[in-house]
Amino acid sequence: QVQLVESGGGLVQAGDSLRLSCAASARTFINYAMAWFRQAPGKEREVVAGISRTDSTYYTDSVKGRFTISRDNAKNTVYLQMNSVKPEDTAVYYCAAKLTLYRNNYYTMGSEYDYWGQGTQVTVSS
Repeated sequence: QVQLVESGGGLVQAGDSLRLSCAASARTFINYAMAWFRQAPGKEREVVAGISRTDSTYYTDSVKGRFTISRDNAKNTVYLQMNSVKPEDTAVYYCAAKLTLYRNNYYTMGSEYDYWGQGTQVTVSS
């Protein structure tokens, strides 16, 4: 069982920056592909960014050029750096982990992930 704990959410103004962190309890964190998802009120959960075991990355179009996903395997932590945030980025952000043998793959569908964090709220005011 892997526990994921997100932190770093909060209330910010449009144009500000925010960094989310997700600490994983996995002993073999390096064997997991990771991702950030978000869910806004009344909307379906969507992938924001994914990262493979070898740091290949994926971003949904709406955050390209503004958000950066990264991982620190020594700290068992994945990050989401959010720059130039917009009111439409307001959502609960979830960290997800998938145990995989494929070092170069990232995954963009929620159903592919094995473990989820409890979520952290990000609210962007205009």
